[in-house]
Amino acid sequence: MTVRAVLFDFSGTLFRLEQDDSWFNDLTDDFGYAWDPQEQAELMRRMTAPVGQIADLPDEYQDAWERRDLDPRLHRKVYLEVLRRSGVTERQAEGLYGRLVDPDCWTPYPDTAEVLRRLYAAGIRIAVISNIAFDIRPAFERLGVAELIDEVVMSYVEGVIKPDPKLFLRTCERLEVDPEQALMVGDSAEADGGAAEVGCGVAIVDPLPVSERPDALLSALATHDVRM
Repeated sequence: MTVRAVLFDFSGTLFRLEQDDSWFNDLTDDFGYAWDPQEQAELMRRMTAPVGQIADLPDEYQDAWERRDLDPRLHRKVYLEVLRRSGVTERQAEGLYGRLVDPDCWTPYPDTAEVLRRLYAAGIRIAVISNIAFDIRPAFERLGVAELIDEVVMSYVEGVIKPDPKLFLRTCERLEVDPEQALMVGDSAEADGGAAEVGCGVAIVDPLPVSERPDALLSALATHDVRM
């Protein structure tokens, strides 16, 4: 069936949170040494992993973890705790969390703008579906592509998180396409792959660093015969 709509995940798919070296200038271990690049990379992974529990948390934080993408207050609470339990000081945790929820700190993949422009020019409907607890729309405005996107569907606004089928069905309904006419592109087989339950096609891309993934979006669409 011809693809009439493409649904994209945000983090690890269209954009990626990539640290500036200055983020870790005052981050040291118990012996006063700066964190090495592997430790920094692990910290960033913990801040952006789409699924799975990424740190041992006390019971009082379990509910916040499960519902973090439905409530900005819970999101802040649990991620600050994750950062503290990762060895970060309170002040550094506040700074890192501020960058996590700042759309201006997110870097687009090299082919993000091109893919969105080509889909729009081809008359294919576009949606972004994200498990997120902050407004991601400014990231698209900064990239100059906000007007190309038909729907931005955010879990904290909708009260539903992927892979719940309701989120995919709701998005297709707003785009006025049947699920079988939509392709979901994301980086998580668990979360984004839930679209297959309602009949959408699914393409999974690797959430590599931006410099290592020049054209994965274009390749994914070509593989699924999206004509643009």
